[in-house]
Amino acid sequence: MSRTLKRRDSGLTIQNFPGAPDLDADPRFVVDAMLGSFARKLRILGLDASYYRLGGDQGIIEVARRERRVILTADRSLAETARARHIPAVLVRGPSDGRRLSSVLLAAGPLGLRITRGVPLCSLCGGGLQVVGRAEVVGRVPPRVFARHRKFFRCSGCGRHYWKGSHWKKLRSFGSRLPSKEG
Repeated sequence: MSRTLKRRDSGLTIQNFPGAPDLDADPRFVVDAMLGSFARKLRILGLDASYYRLGGDQGIIEVARRERRVILTADRSLAETARARHIPAVLVRGPSDGRRLSSVLLAAGPLGLRITRGVPLCSLCGGGLQVVGRAEVVGRVPPRVFARHRKFFRCSGCGRHYWKGSHWKKLRSFGSRLPSKEG
């Protein structure tokens, strides 16, 4: 089934063309180099957000086409070039990550993208987080963190360790505007 969605204020059109992202599935993003902090926060919210930091506009467009991802960029020229090549792109606006998230959510509806908060992912590589025992983190997390926390997580991709400290709560609060996959 082919469908075309048009965003009235920008003329942006996304069509189901060969290689286009499945608009009914959870969206997968490729985030440009200007939005590294934003990419990390999207991962913490459980969104598949690949960070493209090396290479030019053609490179990120090829990644988006090959991996069926939506480009998130603060570069108007890149967004326009991608759209001209039938690659979905969202021009991310705002001086803060909170405003940037709002701009993506505003663009998502008219584009037919359903963005929901998922299980947190590693902020560095996007790998899944697995609960690990306290014995595994001895000497791998600061002593005060080890003394205060009982539950730890390890990234299945890069091995980084996480815990539910104040930063975790702040970041999950950051994404409170996103509906969860369960609801």
